[in-house]
Amino acid sequence: MARINGVDIPNNKRIEIALTYIYGIGRSLSNKILADAKIDINKKAGQLSQDELVKIRDEVAKYTTEGDLRREVNMNIKTKMEINCYQGTRHKKGLPVRGQRTNRNARTRKGKGKVVANKKK
Repeated sequence: MARINGVDIPNNKRIEIALTYIYGIGRSLSNKILADAKIDINKKAGQLSQDELVKIRDEVAKYTTEGDLRREVNMNIKTKMEINCYQGTRHKKGLPVRGQRTNRNARTRKGKGKVVANKKK
């Protein structure tokens, strides 16, 4: 199993897909990295030679990925919470941040539904 940026890349997948296991690399960036490194997209990750892996590592090192990117995103969220902007207050309350409606869903952000007791009539 090849290791790039501290992430084990699966051998049985095409290198184009295998690179997306690294946080911060999607399909388009994966294709760009492989084009710059001049490596065939359809090649399996297990079939790569050592010099091809070195080329890929050098290309990936040009971008912010994994721990640095996670740290940067968390710092951005903390900054928004500190300055009390709208998105920051939504983060604090545990509500959806990007304008989704909340009266009937948003269970991923809000958590399990809370039961409200009704009065006897």
